[in-house]
Formats: sequence, C-alpha cells, structure tokens
Amino acid sequence: MRARALALRAAVASPERDLALAARAEEFLAPYPSVFVYLSAGTEADTAALLRALRAGGKRVCVPLVEGKEMRSVPYTDKLAVGAFGILQPEAGEETTCNAAVVPLLMADKTGNRLGYGGGYYDRYFALHPGVIRVGYGYSAQLVDRLPREPHDLPLDFLITEEKVIRFGSRTLDSGTERGYNKRDAAEEEGRC
Repeated sequence: MRARALALRAAVASPERDLALAARAEEFLAPYPSVFVYLSAGTEADTAALLRALRAGGKRVCVPLVEGKEMRSVPYTDKLAVGAFGILQPEAGEETTCNAAVVPLLMADKTGNRLGYGGGYYDRYFALHPGVIRVGYGYSAQLVDRLPREPHDLPLDFLITEEKVIRFGSRTLDSGTERGYNKRDAAEEEGRC
C-alpha cells in the first residue's frame, strides 16, 4: 500500500499544487499563534512556501527534531543539518508545543485516518501532546475512502489539500486549544467528510 501511495504522490506532485496548498494552508492557519510544520523531503507536499509565509506573518514556527525513536517540536531556525532519514532538521532546540501541527502523509481517508511511513513518530508525538490540532497536508489525489487503522493511530482533525480544507471531527482552536471555522472554512463545508 505504501509503495502505491508513494507512486501516486510522485505522479501528482507539482510546484503549482504546492503553491495552491501553501496559500490555502496559510489562510486556514491564520488564527493559530504557533504552528509545528514538517520539513518536506522527496515527493512530499512541499512546505517551503508555507514556512516562509508563516514566518513572515509573525507566527511561532516549529519543526521536527528526531532523536532515536522520538520526535520533538523545536523552534525553526535557518541552521539545519541532515538528520534521521536524510531529512533536514535543527541541530538542537527546546521542546515547544504549538497550537497546530501540519503533518505529511502518504494517504488519508474520509474519516481522518492517515497513512504515514510506518515509524509512528507523529502518533507518539500526538499521544504526548493531545491538545495539538492535527492537520494533514497533501494533494487531493491522496484522499481515499478507507484506510486500515491500528489501535495507536490518531486521526487527523483537518486535511488541507490544494482544492479544499476538510474537517473530520469537532476539535478546533478556541480558548487557547481550539478554534471555530472562519468564513472560508464555512464556505467549504461541502468538503467535510
């Protein structure tokens, strides 16, 4: 399943889709004071434009720092080194919990289940930080009807694609941990699964 998902993602990845994704994500994430964003690699939906926009907008931006089997959210700096799996990451940093986390995916289903690479890094992170809003970031072609789910898998709260924002559950940012829809989200309610 993962090999097929990787091939599909590689086939649909494009700079135009990445820019559309970044613009949609920037608008969606506007109410969030702090955002944890993965540093893209390979054919993952590129986060470079999103990271630039969030930083330019004055957001506190954090990125993953993987050490062994654990992943921490640390402040984003321009000083990066090759880390686990050949992915760039800060050399060090203090754990910082953000309001929302933008996560990579191979596929997501219509109930918010996410297929990652199988290492469990994000599931373990979210288990330790249950208040963080989980936001998938990928192409609309990566959305499927149903994925298998393991007991430790934590579903996404939202999925941002180049076409729309999909809300899966009732969790939102408001009072420091959840929030309500903005006008664009309400207009895209037809994208709700």
